[in-house]
Amino acid sequence: MNLLIDNRTEEILSPELEEAILKAAAESLKYEEFDENCEISVSIVDNEEIRQINKQFRNIDRATDVLSFPMLTFEEGEEAEVNENDEIILGDIIISLERAREQAEEYGHSLKREIAFLTAHSMLHLLGYDHMEPEEEAEMFGRQKEILIQAGFPRE
Repeated sequence: MNLLIDNRTEEILSPELEEAILKAAAESLKYEEFDENCEISVSIVDNEEIRQINKQFRNIDRATDVLSFPMLTFEEGEEAEVNENDEIILGDIIISLERAREQAEEYGHSLKREIAFLTAHSMLHLLGYDHMEPEEEAEMFGRQKEILIQAGFPRE
């Protein structure tokens, strides 16, 4: 796995938070038995930037915690796009550091745990899961919970 982290905020992203992103992403791939070489891009932004991206791509004019932009649709016979290193490009994850901090406080756990949660959630989207229907939501959230436990980020 090639994980590209682009911090576009004024804040320094601590090694602890980078490690949480890496562990959650790696554990998501392991849990889903996705063992292909792949590239994942993670952008860390502020509320204003994620609001603009949300408006542009989803026509929702408000900040959110995380956005996922999968490159694969997992259709039968689909050829995966690969980069110059022959890695499958899974897609992009965009996390609002501001919103993650607000949610960590709201839920009473660490920022590290919230960042891991948002990464695991978004990784499942990149791997083809969604939560539009109640059954899909139950399946996705169950997987997310298991991934976080295995990665060492249980609900505190």
